[in-house]
Amino acid sequence: MRETDFVSGFARGLAVIEAFDETRPKLSIAEASKITGLDRATVRRSLLTLSELGYADYDGKFFALTPKILRLGHAYLSATPLPTIIQPYLDQLSDRAGQSASASVLDGTEIVYIARASQKRVMSINLTTGSRLPAYCASMGRVWLAALPEHEAREILARSNLKANTPYTKTDPEDLIAEFRRVRDQGYALIDQELELGLCSIAVPLENDRGRIVAALNIGAPAAHVAAAEMVERYLPLLKETQAALRLVLR
Repeated sequence: MRETDFVSGFARGLAVIEAFDETRPKLSIAEASKITGLDRATVRRSLLTLSELGYADYDGKFFALTPKILRLGHAYLSATPLPTIIQPYLDQLSDRAGQSASASVLDGTEIVYIARASQKRVMSINLTTGSRLPAYCASMGRVWLAALPEHEAREILARSNLKANTPYTKTDPEDLIAEFRRVRDQGYALIDQELELGLCSIAVPLENDRGRIVAALNIGAPAAHVAAAEMVERYLPLLKETQAALRLVLR
């Protein structure tokens, strides 16, 4: 891309939108400036523009995104057939497993949920379509990173905040690269309470009919109900059946 093709003002506005999340539903100009690294004047103009266009509310001190912002995400969901194709298979998988099942795509250093069938809440946060998790410590994220050339996976790790969410979280880049190789060889990723205490999950890649990964699919279960050691025997066959069925319909 040529430098003249890059609209810096648009990029800064998107950065301000991304500053909001589940833990920061309301932000002041100073807070948004600190999160984005942008100067306050730029952040102020971006937030006031969002407010003027109806994408944010402003009470005189704090800004909060409005439901209109969902139009941006809906544009993606409407433009890609993936969620629509995957959802019925995901519902069936969740019913057969008796656990929650999800599908995601990779976006930078994170995975983004594009479809979900929930049996019960297995995490402290409520995962829904559009939710994001760090790729390095999520089962679906490891499936995605394992599918990349190793130098690309290393670049993503270098940009990631490799923090220990639990005492079991792998954070050393070389340990993670070794794990990605293991995932690539065995065809699935297994997480034992690395993302959150009490949560185990297992994931496989979803490939299209040309063998290209287009999404990742997982089953999550409470560790108190299903130990990580049992996940492979209990759920991998179900995941592989769904994987094979979807490969026939994904283009």
